[in-house]
Amino acid sequence: MLMPTTAQNRMNQTEETLNVKDFLYMCLAKWYWFLLSMVLTLSIAMFYILMTQPTYTRSSQVMIKSDSKGASIGSAMSDFSNMGMLSTATSVDNELIAIQSPSVMSEVVKRLQLDMNYSVDGTFHKKTVYGKTQPVNVRLMEVEDNAVVNLVLDINEDGTVSLYDFVWYVDGDKQKQDDAVVGKMLEPIETPVGKIVVTPTLNYIPGVSNTIYVNRKGYHAATQSYSSRLMIALSSKKADVLDLSFTDVSPQRAVDVLNNVVEVYNEKWVDDKNKVTVSTSKFIEERLDSIVKELGGVDDNISSYKSRQLLPDVASVSNLYMAQSTKAAEEILALNNQLQMSRYILGYVKDESNNDKLLPANSGLSSMAIESQISEYNDMQLRRASMLSGGNVKNPIIDDLDNSLASTRKAIISSVENQIVTLQTQIDNMKRHEAQATDRIAANPKQEKYLISVGREQKVKEALYLFLLQKREENELSKAFTAYNTRIITPPTGSIYPTAPVKSKIWLVAFVLGLAIPAGVIFLRENLITTVRGRRDLEALSLPLIGEIPMVAGKRPMWKFWAKGKGDTKQLVVVQDGNRDVINEAFRVMRTNVEFLKKSDSKNVFVVTSFNPGSGKSFLAMNLAKALALKGCSVIVVDGDLRHASTSAYVNAPRRGISDYLAKRVDDFESVIVKSPEHDNLSVLPVGSIPPNPSELLEDARLGECIEKLRAKYDYVFVDCPPIDIVADTQIIEAYADRTMFVVRAGVLEKSMLPELEDIYNGNRFKNMSLILNATTDGGGGRYGYRYGYRYGYRYGSHYYAYGGKNK
Repeated sequence: MLMPTTAQNRMNQTEETLNVKDFLYMCLAKWYWFLLSMVLTLSIAMFYILMTQPTYTRSSQVMIKSDSKGASIGSAMSDFSNMGMLSTATSVDNELIAIQSPSVMSEVVKRLQLDMNYSVDGTFHKKTVYGKTQPVNVRLMEVEDNAVVNLVLDINEDGTVSLYDFVWYVDGDKQKQDDAVVGKMLEPIETPVGKIVVTPTLNYIPGVSNTIYVNRKGYHAATQSYSSRLMIALSSKKADVLDLSFTDVSPQRAVDVLNNVVEVYNEKWVDDKNKVTVSTSKFIEERLDSIVKELGGVDDNISSYKSRQLLPDVASVSNLYMAQSTKAAEEILALNNQLQMSRYILGYVKDESNNDKLLPANSGLSSMAIESQISEYNDMQLRRASMLSGGNVKNPIIDDLDNSLASTRKAIISSVENQIVTLQTQIDNMKRHEAQATDRIAANPKQEKYLISVGREQKVKEALYLFLLQKREENELSKAFTAYNTRIITPPTGSIYPTAPVKSKIWLVAFVLGLAIPAGVIFLRENLITTVRGRRDLEALSLPLIGEIPMVAGKRPMWKFWAKGKGDTKQLVVVQDGNRDVINEAFRVMRTNVEFLKKSDSKNVFVVTSFNPGSGKSFLAMNLAKALALKGCSVIVVDGDLRHASTSAYVNAPRRGISDYLAKRVDDFESVIVKSPEHDNLSVLPVGSIPPNPSELLEDARLGECIEKLRAKYDYVFVDCPPIDIVADTQIIEAYADRTMFVVRAGVLEKSMLPELEDIYNGNRFKNMSLILNATTDGGGGRYGYRYGYRYGYRYGSHYYAYGGKNK
């Protein structure tokens, strides 16, 4: 029968709610598991805390000095102009990696001798001694850097030491020697691992004996171990501050490691800077030598060129040549003027028409002789003209004057012609001088260009020479005054309380595990079970449930929990008059349901069967029968399982029974009915002889006659039948019965069989089927399990019983 959707949803919601509740009740039912688990986990936690050496954390803050962060373009250009020699810009990320480098920690390990570990016996664990608690130092003189050596050192009262329990490794093979070696402090002691020197520290107290365990792990292993415990991170993305922390069993060693890490880093940083400075000095010196040689070559080049070109000074020579050229041009102009005037006078004099005329005076001729002749000539012309004005043409004086004028004119012509030749010669010379000056002026730009080029090279080399001299001095100053790259903001500090083991967390984890382990086991145990566990597994079935018989105590051992079978063979009747325990109450509830079924249709013959052997059919039939008998009803239980005769065992298995009646060895079946010793109203019809052919006997008509007579005589008739689908006996007997009680035993019936059971019910293979759930436990979700079992148990008693078996 299908359930409406809303009802189904409500059932699912209820089931989900019950799942949580059921799991809590399961855990509550196994309270002793949780108690044992809590005791175990808390004991382990206590043992761990006591046996673990506490570790401490020390932290410090270091600022990385950096000029690059927030620098302007101008400062960057300044660094460029300084060739980067004085720039101290530092990348914090790079320095973070550098400070964590193995080389830094390796140097720290060597300085602090961290490859050696010393410990003494403590109450629960060995305690590491270091610093103020370390009385001696041990030096292994002849071992390799990465050799592993363990030994025990006893300091005797007389100041001697005993070394024994040597353990070392040769090519990976473990070597051991227990013999003791005795020696004195500060003296080499011959041992299996080479010479050892034991040196007392300032904390050594003479006359006090002590046992120290010495362990050497090697530089490489020590470096890895200590590096793994050093944590360095940026304090902030915008800051140049590093947070350093180190964890160790010795607080003083943690402080020393942090201090030495910063110290070694600073030294390496300064060494790197000094390496740069030394390289820079070498470079500058080489460049200075090269530039000095180059400058000498340039000076010689300029000097030789000026000597060849007669150029003491390009500007002065240029001015001189310009002056010479200008002067030559002026003189040529003046000479040309003289030449033109001389030619004019020569032509004037040679012209006969001008014989009676005066010659030009003050003509600008440079020859004073010619000027004097012209002046004399003009004077004679004036006298002649004066004489002619008197009308005396035939005057001999005039003739003398004419002769004198003619000779003077010839003299002037000769003088002028000589003057013209002289002027032409001077003009030619001046033109040659002018041409030379012009050539010199034309050649001057090339010479100047060459000298400028060479001079520029000379100035560049001079400037570079001076610059390198300055940088050499600055480099020497930088080398002399190089400061550390870091500044300690917070020195190594930390709490006096250990950071590990964290007792509160360990106790909390132990407490949680103490609860989680049994809860997990219960959860897995319940989810791995494939058999029916309780009523919740049967909720999907349409069969009416008329009873649920719990198994509150006396369960099988865990190793039997997974097994399927009958269990113990001893049969028990647990229903007792006046007993109010859980199982009695369960049978009373089932008795009430059975009475209700009978009242509805007066059908009183019940077949009790199941899928599995050992489901408790006989146990249920007998105890339900007795519960009805206690109420005054006449009840008989017929043992219909002719193969096993389980019910017959309740009345000591008589030799005669229903099989003898069906085999016609007994005429009246009533003669083999046995009164149960449990109650006068309860009778049992045993099997009697175990027949070889049970099915054939049951098919006899006498079985129907027997059941009909029992139906009429007894208020209730219960027939204990074998499991269905294994033999045909149950189907044969069921034909004469009115109702079928199908027993499902928790922990035995597989859940995969429930659909088949539903099909049997829906197919009406058996009349008026009803369901009995047997042997529910506190983990199965049954009514009398973890939820109701506590109520009944604490109210009515603590001794419970379940299905047919020893379970008590």
